[in-house]
Amino acid sequence: MTTPQSQRPKVGLLALTLDLYETLSPRLRPGREAWVRRAVLPALEDTAQVMFEGACFTRDQVEAQIAEFEQRDADALLVMLLSYSPSQIALPALRATRLPILVWNTQELAAITSEFSGADKLHNHGVHGTQDLANVLLRSGTPFEYATSHLGDEDATAALADFFHAAAAVKLLRRTRIGLLGYPFPGMGDFALDTTEFAATLGCAWTILPMEEFVTRAADASREEVAALVQDYRASYTVAEDVTEDDLDLTARAEAALRGMARERGLGALTYQFMAFGEDERAPTLPFVAISRMMAEGVGFGGEGDLIAAAGTAFLNRLNPPASFSEIFTIDFGGNALFLSHMGEANVGMARRDRKPLLAAQPQPIVPARAQQLCIVTCFEPGPATFFALTLGPEHRWRIIASPVTIADRGPVEGMAVPHALIEPREDVRTFLTAYAKAGGPHHNGVCFGDARGRLRAAARLLGAEYVEV
Repeated sequence: MTTPQSQRPKVGLLALTLDLYETLSPRLRPGREAWVRRAVLPALEDTAQVMFEGACFTRDQVEAQIAEFEQRDADALLVMLLSYSPSQIALPALRATRLPILVWNTQELAAITSEFSGADKLHNHGVHGTQDLANVLLRSGTPFEYATSHLGDEDATAALADFFHAAAAVKLLRRTRIGLLGYPFPGMGDFALDTTEFAATLGCAWTILPMEEFVTRAADASREEVAALVQDYRASYTVAEDVTEDDLDLTARAEAALRGMARERGLGALTYQFMAFGEDERAPTLPFVAISRMMAEGVGFGGEGDLIAAAGTAFLNRLNPPASFSEIFTIDFGGNALFLSHMGEANVGMARRDRKPLLAAQPQPIVPARAQQLCIVTCFEPGPATFFALTLGPEHRWRIIASPVTIADRGPVEGMAVPHALIEPREDVRTFLTAYAKAGGPHHNGVCFGDARGRLRAAARLLGAEYVEV
């Protein structure tokens, strides 16, 4: 099993200058390009993979460079004014591009001192070009973001990083293919949706995964693949004493089946209805272990046939990895915390680092199956985190709900053979839960490490979604 790293977004840097300076001050453009390569690109290295070809000063150059960035599948477009540049050389291509646009208002000079010179002014006069450009973008209805910072600032590239990661996550979301194994849980209304609207607005595609195929793939899994998975289970987890070799074999077969279905269909997210597994007596077991491990590799998941949660977890796992599907099960009024759990699924890549997770059998089978139903008893690593939900709000508008929380240093709970964790909101749980419900928060949600609110706000703007913080 591999754990996803925080992928660096791919960004095209469109640097603009003025045609007039090619004759009036021919050393200006090469000097500004040298500054970009010497200072700007290294400053962005940890934030993004930046593609920079050189500055543009004609409309044809701008169009050609943006076309190249699109062809190279950039996630976003960063626009910098290396000197003043008239907006209309860039406007047509910026209006036409599919890439999210961020105009970065910055310069090399940090301060105007008594030694400020005419050369300093010449080399640091992009700000009014950004204003020209922002004005025409706004007037033309072209979406864009704008950020002002100097490389010497403490958080010089923080807003840029939020935007780049948001753009990459939104692009992934729009390309995500989701597999539905079984059917949505009857009567659960908070994730009900018009799938045509789902495809038209978020861009997600979905497909039915036949239970017959899952059963057949599990039975036909090769000895070598099954043995390798069982070996990985024993190496990665503490296997409970009552778990048999047959349990491990059938759990591995379920994982091989689910992985094969996802791989061959190019799925980035999965959802299943656990009751559907009990309707076929040949089903080896429920794939709780499989999906918990696949989430750790970036695959999205939603329980009970929830396509929205599956898309949301895939999105969050790209936006601010690692991330997990979650659900609030119980309120801890005394400890001001919320107990997260589910039937058997959580991102095992988020497990506490001070111990191996327990691989255990649920004492009470959820549905009939050939083997015990094994779970990885994942308790999340304590520390700052973000609680998240993607849902449909009033008038069919998408809504992102976010809240800063702390994963408590409590657990695992003795005898609790399912993934679980406690999170602590910043305010009283009564206030938090009331605000979450009034915001339309669904009962399926997600959680990721760290503070992802800046990225979520940027992503909401890119999606045209509402952003609600509780």
